[in-house]
Amino acid sequence: MSAARYKKPTTDNSLFPGLFDDVEEYGFFPPRDKAAGLPDIEKEVERLRGKAIFNNGADDLTPMEDVKPADKLSFISFGSGSSGNCAYIGDTSGGLLIDAGVEADKVVDELRRYGIKMDHIRGILLTHDHSDHVRYVYPLVRKRPHMGVYCTPRVLNGMLRRHNISNRIKDYHHPIYKEHPFKVGNFEITAFEVLHDGTDNAGFFITRGRHALAVATDLGCVSERADYYMRRANHLMIEANYDSAMLAAGTYPEYLKARIRSDNGHLDNAVTAEYLARVYTPSLRNIFLCHLSRDNNRPEIALNAVETALAAIGVRVGNGSNTPYDRSAPLQLMALPRFDSTGLITLTL
Repeated sequence: MSAARYKKPTTDNSLFPGLFDDVEEYGFFPPRDKAAGLPDIEKEVERLRGKAIFNNGADDLTPMEDVKPADKLSFISFGSGSSGNCAYIGDTSGGLLIDAGVEADKVVDELRRYGIKMDHIRGILLTHDHSDHVRYVYPLVRKRPHMGVYCTPRVLNGMLRRHNISNRIKDYHHPIYKEHPFKVGNFEITAFEVLHDGTDNAGFFITRGRHALAVATDLGCVSERADYYMRRANHLMIEANYDSAMLAAGTYPEYLKARIRSDNGHLDNAVTAEYLARVYTPSLRNIFLCHLSRDNNRPEIALNAVETALAAIGVRVGNGSNTPYDRSAPLQLMALPRFDSTGLITLTL
């Protein structure tokens, strides 16, 4: 330990009383005969009022009931990858689902596990019309007229054309358009262009109070508009689909490998890692790596790529495990499980 901690004091502390030395002299208790017992409590309160220790509304303190609870959001991923994608974002009064590629009963049961009823869900945002993002949309909204399906008209048409989904989904559809903000409950959402080979693919920029969540899944490269919104996010859900070496050595046919590598395909771990290190600011609090390939990636590979890139610019990351060491990190990094739920994650700023 440093010797400075044990440096001899240069001030004569005898000139200052201790915390409870001669407190009667400083007026906190009235002079009394110690044999007479404790002072009368009511008289003591009145005396303290007269000394302005109890201030009759002259200070700036607000009543405890006016103090708002901490600004928090809740997040759950029910599954992420080509087997099915669905996530939840919500506050105490309502929430949204992002995509609907996970079995409806699993979503309902997992929400119930955390005390969230389907009455709480205001709508479903659909990023594009691929089956792993839309196949369970009708079972989720069926007989729940309070829920809307928010997607562009082209996504709706592509979904009905390509999949066996009930035409009654039109009764729940709320058409949205890219770069035109809309509100669902307490959330304001802006859809933005992402590059992929689905129909009219969109990412979402979702704000609530001071929170901003950007969702960019299924994209082959980071477009200008995707970059614009992701740079403004406190919480970022971004694809890290494949490891280039695993894809090159894998069994996929060459045409499929070329599709995955294209600008309308999926993001390589290294590209995602480089991008995150380039755009990181201290306002970014959570990164969720999504849509990891079952055949061409591993969570540990994707996490290591991003963690290494962030460490190179001096950023330490936690892994979302909520240990004291983990919570002390300025940024949390998780790979969303392919088949399993993350459980409820509290998003704070």
